[in-house]
Amino acid sequence: MGRKFEVRKVAMAKTMAMKSKIYSRFGKEIYMVAKAGGTNPDSNLSLKHLIDRAKKAQVPADVIKRNIQKAEKGVGEDFMPNRYEGFGPGGAAIIIDTLTDNLNRTVSEVRNCFTKVGCKMGVSGSVEHGYSHLCHVTLKGMGEEEVLETLLMADIDILELEEVDSLIEIEGNGFDLDKIQDALKEADDSIEIIDAEKGWYPSVFVELDETSKEDFEKMMDLLNDLEDVQEIFHNAKDL
Repeated sequence: MGRKFEVRKVAMAKTMAMKSKIYSRFGKEIYMVAKAGGTNPDSNLSLKHLIDRAKKAQVPADVIKRNIQKAEKGVGEDFMPNRYEGFGPGGAAIIIDTLTDNLNRTVSEVRNCFTKVGCKMGVSGSVEHGYSHLCHVTLKGMGEEEVLETLLMADIDILELEEVDSLIEIEGNGFDLDKIQDALKEADDSIEIIDAEKGWYPSVFVELDETSKEDFEKMMDLLNDLEDVQEIFHNAKDL
């Protein structure tokens, strides 16, 4: 496996404007997770892992704290998750996850991104069937056999497990990401989790010609500019 797994989650350039959007997106998710499961990370493990991800993305501590406090006081907006799917330039299959307080606004804005590059948004399920929801965890401080035994004892199925350059790389069901981390930390709190992510991974990639690449990149810029967009997954090769 090595590092061959490559989530097709659109990376955002680290400009100040893009950083601000990343902070906003994490802030929304932290608020919703804290509101749903409680504001104490020790008892709300989903919140704990989300905070860890936010810190790795260099989200400032005050952004994290502010959104937890909003959830505690119940003063924030109610955001609804929604998914949009469609085929973009060159037939690239695209999944767009959003959190919004206004579904009508969001669907109109996302549809407009497809329209501006001559494409159409699809119906629910038109793209997702070609993806698998997976998670990947990279850690050090524990051997391959010990990791396998720990996860089996925790009744967690894994798809792949490999040791590469003294690091253990795990591929599992995307919905099991928190369970995998918790089981490993419970077995040995001294281990270091280098990376932990989940996403939608395509079964087939498409290669775009130069014209389609330009239109595709334009579409990604348009989508990333939308405040309600949380994550974008696609199957365009090398993009």
